[in-house]
Amino acid sequence: MRLPKGKTFFLLALLCLSGTLYSQRGLLRNPVLAGFYPDPSICRAGNDYYLINSSFAYFPGLPIFHSRDLLNWEQIGHVLDRPEQLPLDGAGVSRGLFAPSIHYHNGKFYVVCTLIDKLGNFVVTATDPRGPWSNPVPLSKVEGIDPSLFFDDNGKSYIVYNSILPDNKSLWNGHRTIRMREWNAATSEVSDKEIILVNGGTDTSRHPVWIEGPHIYQKDGYYYLLCAEGGTGYNHSSVIFRSKSITGPYVSFEGNPIMTQRDLDPARPNPVTTTGHADFVETPSGEWWAVFLACRPYEGDHYNTGRETFMAPVSWNNGWPAMIPAGETVKYRYPVNAIAKKTNEQFNNNYTFTDRFRDSVLNKRYIFLRTPSEKWYSCGKGAVAVKLRPETCGGKSNPSFIGFRQPHLNGDASVQLQFHTTKENEKAGLLVFQNEKHYYFLGVTKQNNQPFIGLYKGGETDTLITGVTLLPKATNCYLKIEARQDTYVFYFSMDGKRWQLLADNIDAKYLSTKTAGGFTGCLYAIYATSSGVPSQNTAVFKQFACTSRDKTY
Repeated sequence: MRLPKGKTFFLLALLCLSGTLYSQRGLLRNPVLAGFYPDPSICRAGNDYYLINSSFAYFPGLPIFHSRDLLNWEQIGHVLDRPEQLPLDGAGVSRGLFAPSIHYHNGKFYVVCTLIDKLGNFVVTATDPRGPWSNPVPLSKVEGIDPSLFFDDNGKSYIVYNSILPDNKSLWNGHRTIRMREWNAATSEVSDKEIILVNGGTDTSRHPVWIEGPHIYQKDGYYYLLCAEGGTGYNHSSVIFRSKSITGPYVSFEGNPIMTQRDLDPARPNPVTTTGHADFVETPSGEWWAVFLACRPYEGDHYNTGRETFMAPVSWNNGWPAMIPAGETVKYRYPVNAIAKKTNEQFNNNYTFTDRFRDSVLNKRYIFLRTPSEKWYSCGKGAVAVKLRPETCGGKSNPSFIGFRQPHLNGDASVQLQFHTTKENEKAGLLVFQNEKHYYFLGVTKQNNQPFIGLYKGGETDTLITGVTLLPKATNCYLKIEARQDTYVFYFSMDGKRWQLLADNIDAKYLSTKTAGGFTGCLYAIYATSSGVPSQNTAVFKQFACTSRDKTY
């Protein structure tokens, strides 16, 4: 039967439209968590997936996300959200919590992690991943970082981790080992016997560096050991080993690394770099996926968004897993058997997050710099009131700082602020913050007995870049920071509609990881301080908004 021309055209158009809609709905968009979400670890419980990230010196610690389809993610809380769980006072921004790992076994969730400089390695548990999670139980015999658990089919369980050689006898700079101990899930006791699974890395003749981030999986009669290698910078990679026995010997895959971007042209369009620190998950239908960290530089090796969470499918060929083939780039899109849902809480794509502080608790996306020892803010009824305290973001205690991750290289953040002061040491406003010595602060204060908006550059001391004097009775204003990849632009407004330029072409590389160092990414932050002097003053923020505009979306 031949259809009339009009109906043929209609059906073809409908099929094309359906295909377009399906391709849009069935695409996973990288990064799946945009901005400072490094060191991802993932597990599955039935049809539910849970993902966590490192958080370093920010509180609450270890954000936890939930998904039913690997495409749509919702933040359900933090693993460590009580002050007694996470002492961070005195920690540098890139210290604190390193590289967690999440696992589900026999109805219980386990997270192992390292609290650098304080507790060391520990485990926490929960029957509901939304919490409450237990207080940390120290794993004192586990000396190293990047702990991960493995539950064997025979009922035994193990903890595997990165460690230096006995007596620090490294054979080359960056020489590390992957070690394992048997671990009792019921008592959290760790065996005295330590087994070295990998000594040095994939090819010791080439002196590989920083073998770390281990995870063990069981498949088709083999134990697979997935690790990161090459350091957390541009030479990062993922490598794989396997063994017929949990204790080894582990054989390195001849095709290692199974993922890296270090050999590609750095000048390629929209590069994804620094790929590594991966974790695998198997779907109920038998598909395998990897989560891993990666970066999106805007020039050279400069990026301000930190290390982000990406995903990619994993295939199995001749008994070995394959991730990103050599010479291929990480894709910004991968087909996935799911439909994207629009929500008010997106973590990738281009979006606008607006908070008018109507709830009595802060949104789960906000984080503090170190653990608060007192309640210095109140939230609800359309505002968050923040006490000015002596602590500053340049110190190592907990300042009056409410942070939100910078999600993309292009976008902006803004606040509406009500604030009056008669003292030049009192300031309140909006930060873009990388670490204690690398930030820009757009703040309202007093200068020459007049209200004043200043832009300050953080370093050993705050340096005033530029500023403007306001009308004497001005107590309400709007502040905005715009990210344009390698520059920031700073604005102010008295009505939230007519924005006035305060400073243009401010160097963003000063806040890049390459310049500032460390393991974190930039945050926009509501911030208030009395600069070392006690104060009874309060700053009131009536709105925070963050808009992301990334060309790859």
